[in-house]
Amino acid sequence: MGRMPVVISSEAGGTMIHEAIGHGLEADLAQQGLSVYTNKIGEKVASSLITVVDDPTLSKKRGSYPFDDEGVPSQRTILVEDGILKNYLYDRLTAQKDGVSSTGNGRRESYRHKPIPRMSNTLILPGKMKPNEIIRSVEKGLFVKKMGGGQVNTVNGDFVFEVSEGYLIEKGNIGDPVRGATLIGNGPQVLRDIDMVGDDLGFGIGTCGKDGQGVPVSDGQPTLRIPEMVV
Repeated sequence: MGRMPVVISSEAGGTMIHEAIGHGLEADLAQQGLSVYTNKIGEKVASSLITVVDDPTLSKKRGSYPFDDEGVPSQRTILVEDGILKNYLYDRLTAQKDGVSSTGNGRRESYRHKPIPRMSNTLILPGKMKPNEIIRSVEKGLFVKKMGGGQVNTVNGDFVFEVSEGYLIEKGNIGDPVRGATLIGNGPQVLRDIDMVGDDLGFGIGTCGKDGQGVPVSDGQPTLRIPEMVV
C-alpha cells in the first residue's frame, strides 16, 4: 500500500491513543527514562488540535472508579492540552518522587499485586469538524473503521497496529474493503501530524496489561485524519 493519508474512525475506539501516548505518560515509565515523554512537561508533544485526558470519573465506563487502589479519590487529569504536555499519571510513590500529588491512578489487579500508575478512561477530546467532511477531504487513502491488536515501544514511541476493518478512500468516498492492513508509525509523530479532529467521540473497552497485571480500561477518540502514514 505505501504511504498515504489515514482517517481513523471514532468507532476504532482509542486503542492507538492508549498505546501511542497513554503508556508513555505513566509516571513510573517516565521516571525510569522508559518513555519518549520523559522530562517533556511544558513542551509541545502533539498537534495543537489535540487535548488528551484521563478520566476515571466518567459515568458507567469500563475504566471508571470512585477512588484508586491506594484510596485516592479519582479525578479528571489533563495530560496534553492543545498539544502541550501538562501532566503524568501518578500513584502515591511516583508522586512523592516528583514532589506532586497522586492523580488517583494507583491501580492493581488484586490484593496480590502492588498498585502502579495505570490509565483509566483515556481519550482525545472531540474537535470541531464533521466526520464526513474529514473523509471527503481525502483524495486517496485508508479509512480505519476498527482497530485490531498492536504493539508499541514506549521508549521511542514506534508502533505497529492491525486494522481489523478498513476501506479505501477514493475521491472523498469510502470504497472497497481492505484485508490484512497494518499501520506502522511513531506515536509522537502521528500526534504531531494530526491535522483534522472530528466532533464525534467513540469508546473502545479493554483490559490493559502491565507488569504482569491487568486492569479494566476504556479508550476514546473522535474521527482523526493523519496526512501520511505507512500502510
